[in-house]
Amino acid sequence: MAIKVLHLSDIHLGSITHGKVNPQTGLNTRLEDFVSALTICIDRAINEPADIVLFGGDAFPDATPPPLVQQAFANQFRRLADAGIPTVLLVGNHDQHSQGIGGASLAIYRSLAVPNFTVGDTIATHRIATNAGDIQIITLPWITRSTLLTKSETEGFSMSEVSQFLIDRLQVVLEGEIRQLDSKLPTILLAHVMVDTATYGAERFLAAGKGFTIPLSMLTREAFDYVALGHVHRHQILATQPLVVYPGSIERVDFGEENESKGYCWLEVEKGNVRFEFCPIPTRGFRTIEVDVTQSEDPQGKLLKAILKGKIDNAIARLIYKIRAEQLSLIDDRILHEAMENAHNYSLIPEVVSQNPRTRLPDLSTAEALDPMTALKTYLSTREDLKNLESEMLNAAQELLSEIGLGIDGIDLAPESTQSSQLVISFE
Repeated sequence: MAIKVLHLSDIHLGSITHGKVNPQTGLNTRLEDFVSALTICIDRAINEPADIVLFGGDAFPDATPPPLVQQAFANQFRRLADAGIPTVLLVGNHDQHSQGIGGASLAIYRSLAVPNFTVGDTIATHRIATNAGDIQIITLPWITRSTLLTKSETEGFSMSEVSQFLIDRLQVVLEGEIRQLDSKLPTILLAHVMVDTATYGAERFLAAGKGFTIPLSMLTREAFDYVALGHVHRHQILATQPLVVYPGSIERVDFGEENESKGYCWLEVEKGNVRFEFCPIPTRGFRTIEVDVTQSEDPQGKLLKAILKGKIDNAIARLIYKIRAEQLSLIDDRILHEAMENAHNYSLIPEVVSQNPRTRLPDLSTAEALDPMTALKTYLSTREDLKNLESEMLNAAQELLSEIGLGIDGIDLAPESTQSSQLVISFE
């Protein structure tokens, strides 16, 4: 008898960017959007019903969500407990306090002994009884370097050597779990990880320096009937033997996810056989309108026509337009705001195009070999618009270089004086 499984991930309940207060409820509209998407998933699990629900991690934007957000999450998942549906809650990077030090937000469900709930905050195998039979779930929560290694073990290692050491250590731990499996039962690996063949969005940068990427080959094992992933917001199937799947997030978090379908995975699992379906759910649209009016005699008219074609009704929209400085007086922002008011939320982003002639920088020729920090400092010296961010950008670059073993000692990160005119770097 096939076991029916609902696999969802990356709920990020409490993400309120681009929202506004709903005057009828007093709640942020984006919180309501995320609750609505989660409700659709739980409805399917209860109405079908599912034999088990697997959550792939990242319940909230961080490990200390406001009580209202925690309550909204609990209200939905309690419906599963009330229906007697076994549920596994995997801990993702956003669920860990201080990257694993200080516990996880989801651990409260174990402390409360919620019936049929399993919290996956360690690498472990769970044999779970469902109405359709027993199933084995191996939980692989978000792993940081400190979880598997001590500082002394990797002292003097390069970043690439540390990563390989981590992969080798994880391989041993995972192999130990596989050897304990009952070969007659269906098995699912539930993992919150970055896989080397996945297509990433902002989640790669949000987790930079805190986790590590694992090879797909570590997951495509004959012992697994299905690999249920979390962490990456774009739905994607990485392999078919066995199926290795990111369901993606259930709602759009930012404009980087504008063109992605959102939803959950529904599967029917038997030992050696899986029937799989990705189920899209209706979510609020994100719309980007990009217009170049630098050559237009009627820039405002061109912008208004683009807005009409933009399908922005009830969407989160942004109008990005290139314009010359001398055209700015031809734009009536009031009229643009009126044209955009049908959007749920919107922003106007003019990009003023400089007509100054391109100037070659004498110290940035292709014949010269510059270290990354010097090249960045030289470039920033030409960007008056980035002057206020220069120190932060240099510090961030230094940290990134240090993480990959390219840190440069003795570099003075204090910004140098810049000329008032803006220069454009050319490598002609």
